[in-house]
Amino acid sequence: MKYSRIIGTGSYLPDKILTNEDLAKIVDTSDDWIVERTGIKRRHIMSNEETTISMAEVASKRAIEASGIDKSKIQMIIVATCTPEKFFPNAASSLQYLLGITNACPAFDVNVVCSGFIYALSIADQYIRSGAVEYALVVGTDSLTRVVDWSDRSTCILFSDGAGAVVLKADDEPGIYSTHLHADGSYGDLLHVEGSVYNASSRQLIKMQGNAVFKVAVTKLGEVVEEVLEFNKISKSDIDWLIPHQANIRIIEATAKRLGIPMEKVILTVEDQGNTSAASVPLALDIGVRDARVKPGDLLLLEAFGSGFAWGAALIRY
Repeated sequence: MKYSRIIGTGSYLPDKILTNEDLAKIVDTSDDWIVERTGIKRRHIMSNEETTISMAEVASKRAIEASGIDKSKIQMIIVATCTPEKFFPNAASSLQYLLGITNACPAFDVNVVCSGFIYALSIADQYIRSGAVEYALVVGTDSLTRVVDWSDRSTCILFSDGAGAVVLKADDEPGIYSTHLHADGSYGDLLHVEGSVYNASSRQLIKMQGNAVFKVAVTKLGEVVEEVLEFNKISKSDIDWLIPHQANIRIIEATAKRLGIPMEKVILTVEDQGNTSAASVPLALDIGVRDARVKPGDLLLLEAFGSGFAWGAALIRY
């Protein structure tokens, strides 16, 4: 039996930064108000020349370079995004073209919003375990600032743009031990994009009932963490690093507390990056790897929660 192992990580953030002080000039808010409720101080915003795919291209090239393999070896590309530039062609096939991968490998998108990277990672893992694929590129990339209502202080303070990527390789030793995915569409109205693609005149903007989302997120993330531990027959103390979706510092703290993990063992990017949706987890992973906090052999718990509601987790030996 083959397992999938992460052999390269990469990420990208736009140069433009929007601080809390900048936002205070747009809506009725303040740095103290935002930090207290979210932990966010600044977020990255795409320029007019940048796109969801152009961010994914940079992150992917960095991940491929870090992996040490030639790009021609990649046999599958999965892009997790809820903000593609176009309905079609899909973002993954456009990324395939930009990367110059000419082997006609399958390339497709997954839209599970903030949980998209965990879902995409799980799919790639299954293909590698089956023996169908030896190398896969998995990307999380989103530009949620394109669908933010900049007059709504409850949502415009949260979201930002970015991309993260990993290269997976088939290996005899476990890298990804397990992935655990869940969804419950009955919560859909609590976090959604208002407007319709069937009405060209309607603006599609994020709407969220923050308190309700928080309560469900804390509960479901706690449950999936326990599920991972029980499935793999490990204890909380075995986890070296928690790498969570960077939505809100309070949600992250609640999950860490349930795990009994000190915040010093949590990779945090929320203060400087805000919520980058599907890019959030691979961005945090790449930062942890590149600053040498995450070391070969470390046991990582990745988790995410987002609109759908959809949530998931992955246990990985790096």
